[in-house]
Amino acid sequence: MCVDCIKGKQTKHTKKGATRSTQLFEIIHTDICDPFDVNSFNKEKYFITFIDDFSRYGHVYLLHEKSQSVNALEVYINEVERQLDRKVKIVRSDRGGEYYGRYDESGQHPGPFAKFLEKRGICAQYTMPGTPQQNGVSERRNRTLMDMGSELLTILINLQILDCELIINKYVTI
Repeated sequence: MCVDCIKGKQTKHTKKGATRSTQLFEIIHTDICDPFDVNSFNKEKYFITFIDDFSRYGHVYLLHEKSQSVNALEVYINEVERQLDRKVKIVRSDRGGEYYGRYDESGQHPGPFAKFLEKRGICAQYTMPGTPQQNGVSERRNRTLMDMGSELLTILINLQILDCELIINKYVTI
């Protein structure tokens, strides 16, 4: 294959209009990941991520059900605001029911997540429905965590087997 052929097949994705924040906790990206194939040790099925737009530092909280997202948000905001003496200004998420609330014929009914943000004076930004790429920071982090998790699970199982074998070998020779 020639160099021109390779360059011709490469794609360049530029994100227009997306500017990164200039301070810590100016924008927090969040998303809840779909249920795990395997439950965690405490039987949690979901996890929620909170990622700072400026530093890209992330926090992960395990959840039994999606309705616990408000509790996780409250813990996260209290922790980062007290630790770093800065206020969270914007929380960006998808339009999932756990964040946005429900809409019916009588209008929008904000969910507990939206009510909590409003009570704290934090601006809620929502992506357009059906466009996960607009919430790309969180979506990429969730995919990375899921990929790493499955790899680590395989490694841990192999390590447990090796550890058992080492323990057996050690005590059998004594």
